Amino acid sequence: MAIEIERKFLVSSDAWRTAAHRVVPMAQGYLNDLAAMDTGAMKASVRVRIAGDAAFLNLKSRELGHTRQEFDYPIPVEDARALLALSVGGLVDKRRHYVEFEGHLWEVDEFLGDNAGLVVAEIELGSADEAFARPGWLGAEVTDESRYYNIALATRPYAQWSAAER
Repeated sequence: MAIEIERKFLVSSDAWRTAAHRVVPMAQGYLNDLAAMDTGAMKASVRVRIAGDAAFLNLKSRELGHTRQEFDYPIPVEDARALLALSVGGLVDKRRHYVEFEGHLWEVDEFLGDNAGLVVAEIELGSADEAFARPGWLGAEVTDESRYYNIALATRPYAQWSAAER
């Protein structure tokens, strides 16, 4: 079993763009929805993702916060396309930019479609208390705010958020 320890932040400027060394287009959908997670009817999100030329089936436990169980399995792209057609809610389209900063890899997700305008940065850590340098373009931490989770964005995209939520 894999454990994911991830912190999520808003991005406060475009300064990260010059340091990005790779970008991968992604499309993902969920085979369950946020309501099933919130009510406890399901204890894990089930995601299908096409990332560039590869595809994955991913399951994440439903804990709020930075530490969750995560299972990630490669699947054929054609299977992923068929599963995306079965997804509930909308698809989440984004470009993931990879940025190295002081010994850590940051994944900066620039959302498209109904989530356009939202840009978040994530860092995966080896332990919950691992120290890391914060780049100058990093904004507020949103790790514990479930509306920024991709499953929530599939159900209620950024375009539907009020000005206060943004």
